[in-house]
Amino acid sequence: MIPQKKRPLTLRDVSEASGVSEMTVSRVLRNKGDVSETTRQKVRDAAKRLGYVPNKIAGALASQRVNLVAVIIPSLGNMVFPEVLSGISETLEDTGLQPVVGVTDYLPEKEEKVLFEMLSWRPSGVIIAGLEHSEASRAMMRQADIPVVEIMDVDGQPVDCAVGISHRRAGRKMAEAIIVAGYKRIGFMGTKMPLDHRARKRFEGFTRTLAKAGIEIADQEFYSGGSALAKGREMTAAMLARSPDLDFLYYSNDMIGAGGLLYLLEAGVDVPNSVGLAGFNGVELLDGLPRQLATMDACRREIGIKAARIVADRNAGDESGAGQIIELSPTLAFGDTLRSSS
Repeated sequence: MIPQKKRPLTLRDVSEASGVSEMTVSRVLRNKGDVSETTRQKVRDAAKRLGYVPNKIAGALASQRVNLVAVIIPSLGNMVFPEVLSGISETLEDTGLQPVVGVTDYLPEKEEKVLFEMLSWRPSGVIIAGLEHSEASRAMMRQADIPVVEIMDVDGQPVDCAVGISHRRAGRKMAEAIIVAGYKRIGFMGTKMPLDHRARKRFEGFTRTLAKAGIEIADQEFYSGGSALAKGREMTAAMLARSPDLDFLYYSNDMIGAGGLLYLLEAGVDVPNSVGLAGFNGVELLDGLPRQLATMDACRREIGIKAARIVADRNAGDESGAGQIIELSPTLAFGDTLRSSS
């Protein structure tokens, strides 16, 4: 079903919602003039509630869009996102659309600021990581009246379109492989879940599947910040010192998994017979490890390509992709660290 075209919000809407004049609203939103802090806050609250974003394209261009696509991601340091950006950039290359990147550091309040600034330039589309956003961010995207594609995840309700994988299903598939391989005492290491929603969903799918087989996570540890490779080594050493009977270690990403693998090999542990391990993301950088880490490809490049194609097609007048959810299927690679049942 093609969504009905929205009426653009105006200063009058914010004026009526805040109970002050349009002139005062304009002054507040431009941060000009002598306006009391109480009035400023009333205007900001009303604009935020409505999802109103001022239009920075002046004069005759006010009803048009610029040829920019806002691409909003949580990190440039995370190896997951360069491949996504590559897929987006190459797909948009011959369309006249240009991606512009904003980074949120996994912080909802920073995402609001980045989204507000980018939408104020009236881009031709938004590609944004994840399905979890503040209500203010969701309101801005709903009101933007442009293609919005949420990427990396399909476990939730998108504002418009979504392209990604089911992280709960990915966690379930990994748990099923571990169960079939005969591992029983399992430890988990990962990023702090409140900030990393996709890792949280994989963990949920993973633990629920284990529970159905009568297996509980025997030990777990979470980290934030610092070198992921060093953290993987450090957490693995600490966990095995606490729980020496563990026979499998599941990591929320490949980088900490690689650190754990290097620690185990240096310690002379028989991998995967004494201790198996697996990560997530299928990062090519790790192809040079002494052993291939079991992992799961998150379809990063394909996600970028399909998200960009939705935006490009909609800007070309093809609205058939409005509201669609595209779920991709990640592939489990057993590598050298997970016993295969075959």
